[in-house]
Amino acid sequence: MTNDRVFHLLEDIRLIDEARHALVDRLRRLVLSVDPSVTEEVKYAGLLFSAGPPFCGIFSYSRHVSLEFGRGSELADPHKVLEGEGKMRRHIKLENGDDLFRKNVREYVVAAFTAARAAELQHKRTTRR
Repeated sequence: MTNDRVFHLLEDIRLIDEARHALVDRLRRLVLSVDPSVTEEVKYAGLLFSAGPPFCGIFSYSRHVSLEFGRGSELADPHKVLEGEGKMRRHIKLENGDDLFRKNVREYVVAAFTAARAAELQHKRTTRR
């Protein structure tokens, strides 16, 4: 179910660029399909996805869409598609729908989701002591 803020952000993107909206929508559906517990919210002018802790975000720019991973430096990068050199953050730059497959996006989303879930479980174990 899409909340009002998500709906309005998606409509704003559609008004600016139909093709970019289509890419954001496809990417959004891919992220939401990873697990039924995944939730979304509008934050930092994009869509932030969580399953407990946040694990990725989608941000629309004038010429591309960026799939951001807050703890991306901890992700394996077997396909060499992660960009960024900061301490933690990494992203995958997407210019069209073909990039979703060409850059193996689902694999990275699943890895980020799995890592976030594992970190949450570890945190719960250590705080119970």
